[in-house]
Amino acid sequence: MTSFNIALNFEDGVTRFVECKAGEKVLDAAFRARINLPMDCSDGVCGTCKCRAESGRYDLGDEYIDDALTEDEKDSGLVLTCQMIPESDCVIAVPASSTACKTGQSTFAATVTKIEPHNDAAVVLELDVDAAAPVFLAGQYVNIDVPGSGQHRSYSFSSAPGETKISFLIKKIPGGVMSTWLDSAQPGHKVELTGPLGSFYLRAVERPLLFLAGGTGLAPFLSMLEVLARADSQQKVHLIYGVTRDLDLVQVQAIEAFTAKLPNFTFSTVVADAASAHPRKGWVTQHMPAESLNDGDVDVYLCGPPPMVDAVRKHFDDNGVKPNSFHYEKFTPNAAPVTA
Repeated sequence: MTSFNIALNFEDGVTRFVECKAGEKVLDAAFRARINLPMDCSDGVCGTCKCRAESGRYDLGDEYIDDALTEDEKDSGLVLTCQMIPESDCVIAVPASSTACKTGQSTFAATVTKIEPHNDAAVVLELDVDAAAPVFLAGQYVNIDVPGSGQHRSYSFSSAPGETKISFLIKKIPGGVMSTWLDSAQPGHKVELTGPLGSFYLRAVERPLLFLAGGTGLAPFLSMLEVLARADSQQKVHLIYGVTRDLDLVQVQAIEAFTAKLPNFTFSTVVADAASAHPRKGWVTQHMPAESLNDGDVDVYLCGPPPMVDAVRKHFDDNGVKPNSFHYEKFTPNAAPVTA
């Protein structure tokens, strides 16, 4: 029997996945998974279960009343989960916290398989999940417990969903809790992870994409690019990867590999250090070709440190650039990402 994965994204950043059987309504599937989505009547009358479908195909039927869901609301992507029957995997934004819906974060265990340093800039951490492959949306992150510290750190997946082998691109911070542990960690060591988390993830691809990565903010884009490659996407995608120093340019070969997998993928790298011999120096905003913005008919994704995010937002405002959508994630060492 056909079934679909439904991602429920709660407003506190927690994402839970439920399996929806063929012909089953989302509200019923969530209840079966012990997730109490907002509801009252469950008959398409009150509108209490109204959420936003961010991707996927579905049928709402005609058994609800207009007071519960108007045509304008339906056209804008709002749905009633008590009436919504998925016809594909879907992503649904739930206007409530996970705790209010009596659910919470998922935790899973994994084993270190590889620790690969990249200069003094970053480390690729590869883990093998001990049970079933974790389900997440390309671009999301998890909290990784640092063994022996009582603390955790947040990192975006650089691998694509659906694999038991997962990877992360981790910035090296002298004296940092995770960096210190990685210095002595070995294959076979165990770690605990919590997630997925975050509202920064790849939406339905319906127009050209502009990806802007700063430093290890490259990680979620590697995940997104792999998802696009597996879907045989023909959409135009341009990635601009900005770093501070030449040594910070890591995993460029991994990016180059996508030029063979994605027919309309291009990328450029930018180094801020004025002393660099790199052909493109400065900031990503100085090397953003007009064609990549497609006169505003573009979806922009940005992941980088706060100064970069603020600079790009200011650049767009100052130049009257209004992309169709703009999703960004700020990250700072020792802090969870901030998304919008």
